[in-house]
Amino acid sequence: MSTPTPPLRGLRVLDLATLFAGPLAATLLGDFGADVIKIEHPRKPDPSRGHGPARNGVGLWWKVLGRNKRAITLDLSTPGGRATLLRLAATADVVVENFRPGTLERWGLGWPELSAANDRLVLARVTGFGQFGPYARRPGFGTLAEAMSGFAAITGEPDGPPTLPPFGLADSIAAMATAYAVMTALHARGTTGRGQVVDMAIIEPMLAVLGPHPLWYDQLGYVQPRTGNRSRNNAPRNTYRTADGAWLAVSTSAQSVAERVMCLVGRPELITEPWFAEGSTRAQHADVLDEAVGGWIARHTRDEAMAAFEKAEAAIAPVYDVRDVMTDPQYQALDTVTEVPDPELGPLRMQNVLFRLSETPGSIRWTGRPHGADTDAVLTELGLDPAEIAALRTEGAL
Repeated sequence: MSTPTPPLRGLRVLDLATLFAGPLAATLLGDFGADVIKIEHPRKPDPSRGHGPARNGVGLWWKVLGRNKRAITLDLSTPGGRATLLRLAATADVVVENFRPGTLERWGLGWPELSAANDRLVLARVTGFGQFGPYARRPGFGTLAEAMSGFAAITGEPDGPPTLPPFGLADSIAAMATAYAVMTALHARGTTGRGQVVDMAIIEPMLAVLGPHPLWYDQLGYVQPRTGNRSRNNAPRNTYRTADGAWLAVSTSAQSVAERVMCLVGRPELITEPWFAEGSTRAQHADVLDEAVGGWIARHTRDEAMAAFEKAEAAIAPVYDVRDVMTDPQYQALDTVTEVPDPELGPLRMQNVLFRLSETPGSIRWTGRPHGADTDAVLTELGLDPAEIAALRTEGAL
């Protein structure tokens, strides 16, 4: 049986970005077959190579973020680097960058120059605040988006401080949005024949996933407070500790599920209360409902509670850490965390591609490559001869 052709094979992406939204967007495209060429400074590699734990001096985060990318070096601020980038752009479909606005222009690599080299090119510009406006030239990171979007303000306990996530949430959401925007622009190119600029401000996708908060405020003047694990829209909804010290999460977004939970925990009389008929009014009585559910769960082990909830067709899940994720049978069935060979470190387990396609699936073809490992091969494909490559090295462009 022949291997299916990946859906993005034939698409070339130049990844000029660092930390983390832009590079992850390029990774998502590479996972489904795009030829992603990661371009790094010859003397200043992508900082993600040094982020987080390492093994044998090899950064592990890079193995995920750099997968399915060919790694080359190029100093875009040099004449040779600029000329080589324009030659590469002429062969590419997409450029992803996250320099501060004006940086590419200062190097003579702005949209006028790139589109002159290739009028079908899509330029994805990923920055904290977008390409214009009063904050455009500020340094921007995902943490700032998590703060400014309103996410931190609603996260945490009611009497505690605003809480930031302990991972790159805004960057990850912006990466998925950028990959979507790129594919939208490429589809439009099929109609217009021309590329265009994607202006992705990291503060915006983070706001988009928070739902109707702006509309609530616009129409009602409502500002959602911090509620911890509780919800203003339904109850019971919380985490509860079991008799053996585990934590379980319960959700009752559907009325029928809320009723089944109350029957399960031995409090069916609560179902007849007038306030029980709507999620929002149930939430006003969360103390009563949490006491009922939490008290029942506290008398049972994790496995006992899980089995009882599943038999009652009530929604429950264990609160996992990464050790649980790695051994969970549902994740194993989906191959969500898959094993990939790596020439430096041997077999590695990492998150698989983001979704499954029945006819043209994506795959992890290789893990993150060493800094500059593919420079000569890519430039030779571009038509540069050994003397030209050597001259670029002498100049410091490679």
